[in-house]
Amino acid sequence: MKRLTLADCFDPTGQRFGIPTYPWRCAPDDLATRRQLRSQGLRPGGQDIAGQILRPRRRREPLTAYLYRVDLARPVRPMTPARWRAHEAMMRARRRCPECRRDAGYVIPPTLGTCVTCAYPEEQRAA
Repeated sequence: MKRLTLADCFDPTGQRFGIPTYPWRCAPDDLATRRQLRSQGLRPGGQDIAGQILRPRRRREPLTAYLYRVDLARPVRPMTPARWRAHEAMMRARRRCPECRRDAGYVIPPTLGTCVTCAYPEEQRAA
């Protein structure tokens, strides 16, 4: 696999990659990533991807960030009381340990599957 250079990432016509492609931090002002839209209080709103940013890395695939048109972006939907309740219920479920059934006070790591106390009982007894 040929290593991608910064110059290879500049393809504003989209001939090489199929969509307009820009190097990291060189996208036009009328395009933004999801995070940039969110910081402005906007969302893509169902529009298609308008371009991409590529950031070459050594020995790995380049980082890719998709771009959306700012003029077609829609405002973020406000959180209603029902959405807040659903969000709180979801977070409560992520904090509950399936083994001891207690609220751990933090989101249970998926790598452990249980709270730290249940995952490492011998260390907890020593402390």
